[in-house]
Amino acid sequence: MSADSTSKLTTDHRTIERAVDQLRDKAREFARLHPATKALLLRKCISGLVREAPGWVAEGARARGASQAEEWLAGPIVTVRLFRLMAESLERISADGCPSLGRATRVRDDGRSEIALFPASSLDRVSFAGFSGTALMDAHVSLEDARARQAAFYQQQRPEGGLSLILGAGNVSSIPPMDVATKMFVDGRVCLLKMNPVNDWVGPFLERALAPLISRNYLRIVYGGAEVGANLVYHSQVDEVHLTGSAQTHDLIVWGAPGEKSQRRLAANDPVLKTPITSELGNVSPIAIVPADYSDNELQFMCRNIVTMVVNNASFNCNAAKMIVTAAGWPQRGRFLDMIGSTLAHAPTRRAYYPGASERWQALLANHDDAERIGDVGDDTLPWVLIRDLDSGAPDEPLFSIEPFCGIISETSVGSTDAVEFLEAATAFMNGCLWGTLNSMILIPPLLEADPIVAAALDRAVVELRYGTVAINHWPALGYGFGCMPWGGHQSSTLDNIQSGLGWVHNTFMLDGIDKSVIRGPLTVKPYPAWFFDNQKTANMAPHLLRMEARPSWLKLPGLLKRVLL
Repeated sequence: MSADSTSKLTTDHRTIERAVDQLRDKAREFARLHPATKALLLRKCISGLVREAPGWVAEGARARGASQAEEWLAGPIVTVRLFRLMAESLERISADGCPSLGRATRVRDDGRSEIALFPASSLDRVSFAGFSGTALMDAHVSLEDARARQAAFYQQQRPEGGLSLILGAGNVSSIPPMDVATKMFVDGRVCLLKMNPVNDWVGPFLERALAPLISRNYLRIVYGGAEVGANLVYHSQVDEVHLTGSAQTHDLIVWGAPGEKSQRRLAANDPVLKTPITSELGNVSPIAIVPADYSDNELQFMCRNIVTMVVNNASFNCNAAKMIVTAAGWPQRGRFLDMIGSTLAHAPTRRAYYPGASERWQALLANHDDAERIGDVGDDTLPWVLIRDLDSGAPDEPLFSIEPFCGIISETSVGSTDAVEFLEAATAFMNGCLWGTLNSMILIPPLLEADPIVAAALDRAVVELRYGTVAINHWPALGYGFGCMPWGGHQSSTLDNIQSGLGWVHNTFMLDGIDKSVIRGPLTVKPYPAWFFDNQKTANMAPHLLRMEARPSWLKLPGLLKRVLL
C-alpha cells in the first residue's frame, strides 16, 4: 500500500547529506530553545500556512481529483489548528511549566483515569456542541502520575535533542506537517521530512510556509523514491524514524525483505533497524451498529456519515470505513444496506490515484461475485463497492485481514438483537478478527445510550476495544482533526506484530501513558457537518474556518455561522 511511483522531485545525495549535517548541528540548540521562542516560531509558521493555503488547496484538488472543500478540511485547516494548539501549549509551559489539563479529569469507577481534552476552548464548545474527546489512561497511570509525566521533554534540564527522520504519508497532505509538529515540539527533535512521491506536490507549499523552521536549520524537506528513504532510515546520524504508511513498509524497514533471513531476525528479536521507530499504519476500520428501531432521520444521517467515511479522499484513508458490523437478525439491516448502496450511487466515483489501488481492488473482489459495484468506471476511476453478509466465523476471509485502501466497504453480522449481547460480540469480533488497531466506531441511538444497563455495556466495549481511537456516533477522523487528541494505533502492538503502529502523534497536551482516545457525539447533528461529503456549503465556509483556526475570535463567529446556516 505504500507508494512506489517515481518521484517528480528528487533531492541529490550531496544536498541530503548537507541537510543531515546542518540539522545535527542544530539539534541541541533547538532542544534547548525556550518554550516561548518555540511558540513564536509556530505562530510565524501559521502565518505562512494561511498564506499558502489557497494554492495548496487548488493543487491538491487537481492532484487527487478531489473537491476543494475536502482539501481545505484535510489540508491547511487541520494543520493550522494543530500548530496553534501546539503554540498555546508551549506558551502555557513557558508560564506554568506544563500544558493545563483543566478541571475536567476524573477517576472512573474501575479506577482508570480519564482526562478531558476536547473541547479545547469555549469556541470549540460552541462549534461542536455535544461533542467530547477524552484520553483514557493506562490502568496503572493515576491522575497524579499523568500530571507528573506530562510534557516530559520539557522537564529535562539540558536536553541534547536529536534528529528524527519522518517518512511522509502519500495520501493526506496534512499528515507530513502535523507529524513534523509533533516530533519537533512534543519530542524536541529537529526533523528531516522525506516526502512520499505520491504527495510530493505539497512539499513546495510546506517549504515556503515553514520557512521560519527551515531557515534556522531546524527542519529540512527532501524528495525522492524508495532508494532515498532506504538510505536515510539506516543513516548513522538519524536518531529516530517515524513512518506513516503500511505495515508492509514498516516490516521491510525493521526486519528486512521477506524471507528466511527476516524470519530468523524475528525469531531472535534482532531487527535490521537499530534506531527507534514510531509509526501510524493502516486499519480495517469497523463501524458497529447497535441494534435498535432507528427513525428514518437517524438511518439517513448514519448512512451519510458512513458514506462520507468511504468516499472521502477516494477512500485512501487509514480511517476510511471498511467493515460494517451489524447484529444478526436486526430487522432494519437490509433497508440500511440498501440506503448505503443508493447513497454511494449519488457520490461521483473518484480518481484512483494511489499506486496499487486497481490491483488490490481486483484481488479482493476475485472471490466475491455478489459484490455490488456502484458508479461509473473510467480510465482512472474505480466504482464504489458494497459487499454484504460476510461470514463473521470465517477467519481466512481476506477482507478481515487486508485493508483495501480503495473504495470497498463490507458488512458482516454478529451476536443478536439484544444490545448488550451485541456489544460483547462486536467487541470480540473487532478485537479478534479484524486487522489493525487504529480506530473503530460504534453507532448507538440516544434512548439506548441513556439506558443504564446498555450504557454500562457500551462503556465496557470502549475500554476493551484495542484501538487507539474509539468513536461513538462519528467518524474517528475527528480525533485526527481535533489535534489535541492523541492519534495512533493501540499501544498493545509490538515491533514484531505492528498492526496499526506504535507511538502517538498530535497530542498537544503532551500526555504519556495513554491507552486510547475516545470521541463522543450525538447520533444526529444540526447544522449539517462540514465534513459530510454532500455538504454544499463547506467550500464557501472553509477559508473563514481557516482564519478562525489561525486566530480564534468570537467576533468572527457570526460571519462563520452565517455561512453554515444560510
